[in-house]
Amino acid sequence: MEMDYVTEFPHNHMDRRPRKRPRLAWETPQAHAKAQSGIYCGQEVGNVTSYGAARVHPNNAGMFVKGLAQKGFPQWRGDDKDGHYMFAIGENLTSRYTINRKIGEGTFGQVLDCLDRETGETVAIKVVRSIKKYREAAMTEIDVLQLLKKYDRSGSRCVQIRNWFDYRNHICIVFEMLGPSVYDFLRKNNYHPFPVDLVRELGRQLLECVAFVHDLRLIHTDLKPENILFVSPDYIKIPDCKVTSRLPTEGTYYKRLPKSSAIKVIDFGSTAYEIRDHNYIVSTRHYRAPEVILGLGWSYPCDIWSVGCILVELCSGEALFQTHENLEHLAMMERVLGPLPQHMLKRVEKPAEKYVRKGRLDWPEGATSRDSIKAVLKLPRLQNLVMQHVDHSAGDLIDLLQGLLRYDPSIRLTAHEALRHPFFNRDYYRRF
Repeated sequence: MEMDYVTEFPHNHMDRRPRKRPRLAWETPQAHAKAQSGIYCGQEVGNVTSYGAARVHPNNAGMFVKGLAQKGFPQWRGDDKDGHYMFAIGENLTSRYTINRKIGEGTFGQVLDCLDRETGETVAIKVVRSIKKYREAAMTEIDVLQLLKKYDRSGSRCVQIRNWFDYRNHICIVFEMLGPSVYDFLRKNNYHPFPVDLVRELGRQLLECVAFVHDLRLIHTDLKPENILFVSPDYIKIPDCKVTSRLPTEGTYYKRLPKSSAIKVIDFGSTAYEIRDHNYIVSTRHYRAPEVILGLGWSYPCDIWSVGCILVELCSGEALFQTHENLEHLAMMERVLGPLPQHMLKRVEKPAEKYVRKGRLDWPEGATSRDSIKAVLKLPRLQNLVMQHVDHSAGDLIDLLQGLLRYDPSIRLTAHEALRHPFFNRDYYRRF
C-alpha cells in the first residue's frame, strides 16, 4: 500500500539525508524480483533445536540431488560473483518453502518472503552468502537467536527464529514475518518525525529489548532504525497540520502513522558475548559510541549510546550525526553535547591518537575541508534540537537523552535505569 497525496509534498521537505545507508526493505516492490533467477538443490539439515555448527559435509553442501527437479525443485545453478544465492519467484527452497519475492538485501545476503507449505504461514528467510566468514557469522547468530527464544517465550521483544537449515552451502534462517523497519517508515513519510507520544512507546520497547539482551550477557552492537521493525505493516493516514498550516496554497499533505506501535529488534549477526575481547570497531557509523571511535574498548553502554541516537532521529526525522569520518564525527559530538572528557582523550591509543592534540580534539585544525567545518557548525545543541520538534514533555526527553548520550560509558544510563526515567513514567496522554 502506498501513501496518497492530495498534492505533492513540497520539494524543500524531501529527503534531507546526504547519505545512503543499507537497509532491510521489507516492503520492496515485487518488480525488483524479476531480476532474480535460479537456485541450487539441497536438504534441511538443522532446526531450532540444533546448536553449534551446521551438520552438512562441506563437499556435499551444493550437490544436485537427482530426481528433485521433477518434484518442484529448480535445476542446479551457481551463485553470483559475490556468493549471493540466485533464485526465481515460485521456485522452492527445500521441499518446505516456496519463494514469493525478495524483501531485503545486505552484505550478509538476502531476505526472501516465502510460504511455509507445512504450516501455511508466510515467513521471512535470511539466505546468507556462501562465503566462509558469513556462514560462520550466521551460525553465531543462530546460537544467539535460540538463546533469545529460550528466554523470551512470548516473542515480545526480539524477532523469533522459526527454523534454520543449510541449503546448497547457504545458511538459511527462517523468521516470523514482520512489517517495515522504523527507517523505512520514516523514509516513506519523507523523514517527517514521529509524534513524541509514539517516540515514547517505541523508546520504551527498544529499551526493554536492550535490557533483556543485556541481562543475558549479550551486546547487540548494531542498533539502528533499520534493525527495528514494526510488527504490523498497517498504518493510517492523517493530515499533517504543521505542513498544511505553513503552506496553505499547496493543499494538504497526509502523513502515515502506524496502527500499532509494537516493534521487535532484528539482526543479531553482530551480537557479542560479554566475556570476549571488545576492541574492534562495531555499530553502524551514525550510531557508534565515542569509546568505539577512540579505541577505548566497549561493552553494554555502546548499545545505550545507539538508543540515544535513535530516539533523537525518531523525534527529528534525521540522523543526529550525519558523517562518514571519525574526526568530524567526534567534532559533531562536541558541537551537540559539549567537550569530550579529558580523561578519555588522554587514554586514546593508536590509531585514534591522531584525533587528539595537546589534550583536546584536533578540531578544526585537523578538518579535511571547509565543508566539513560548516557541517559541524550548523548543528544545534541537543536541547535546541529537541525543542525544535517536540511540543510537550521536551524537558523530560532532553534529560533522558543527556543520560543516554553521556560520553563516559561508566556513567551512561543502563537500560533498566532509563526505563525508570520520568519520560516513560509520567502520566502523559498516550495514543499508541
